[in-house]
Amino acid sequence: MTTLFALATAVLWGLADFGGGLLTRRLPALTVVVVSQVLAVVALGSVVLATGAWREAGPQLWFAVAAGLVGPVAMLSFYKALALGPMGVVSPLGSLGVVVPVGVGLALGEQPGAGQYTGIAIAVVGIVLAGGPELRGAPVQRQAVVLTLTAAFGFGAVMALISHASTTVTGLFLALFVQRVTNVAAGGAVLWARTRRGTPALPEGTGPRMLWRLVPALAFVGLADVAANGTYSVAAQSGPVTVAAVLSSLYPVITAFAAFAALKERLRPVQAAGAGLALAGTVLLAAG
Repeated sequence: MTTLFALATAVLWGLADFGGGLLTRRLPALTVVVVSQVLAVVALGSVVLATGAWREAGPQLWFAVAAGLVGPVAMLSFYKALALGPMGVVSPLGSLGVVVPVGVGLALGEQPGAGQYTGIAIAVVGIVLAGGPELRGAPVQRQAVVLTLTAAFGFGAVMALISHASTTVTGLFLALFVQRVTNVAAGGAVLWARTRRGTPALPEGTGPRMLWRLVPALAFVGLADVAANGTYSVAAQSGPVTVAAVLSSLYPVITAFAAFAALKERLRPVQAAGAGLALAGTVLLAAG
């Protein structure tokens, strides 16, 4: 069950990242984050009301609040690092956030077997290589490295926090709702501050009409991200966190294959090798 839900998480996160990447070619990244999360809040709010999930409210929801505060910081740090570039270095480094939930699992006493340790090592290397790292001729600004590592730690922290935010299915709906409301509050405050300083929320020459046309795509990104957090929480609660975290972090492989299938982007040899290693690590972890 852990393997199934963790792999579902990787697929959902990978597709959400692919969709978000396409949208940021037409809209500012912060606008994509805030609007997609607003749509997710509306959907989750309906689920919470329909299931009576608000009755599950308790102290554990502070984990969801923390995840909601950390998430936008990580995302904005990552987007800014991508802007500084080079993307071929920044993107793979961002996936190193997996060490946070893995470290939490080990600290809580999980003891993977020798085969699983080998699978973790192989999969992590594969995940990094699947991002297509530029191994030479790629000068990197110190600020880009700091921002990328900040984002990686943030992504990993969100994974660790959301797995402790609920213990039941209905409680998970409420936790995800609280997380997304916090996301919108934090991201919306930053977006408002930027517009006050003169940075437009929409590109020059466009208006709300274009935003409305992109609502289905924005809704997909927001809901896929929410669903991924939900499946990861189930995976982490049903089995070893170390396994769930590594398998869930295969999403760069999914993003790379989505770009190959939809945009005809060619996989570089290092990406193909990384995908193969990631899949080999997955087999070792699943067999563990």
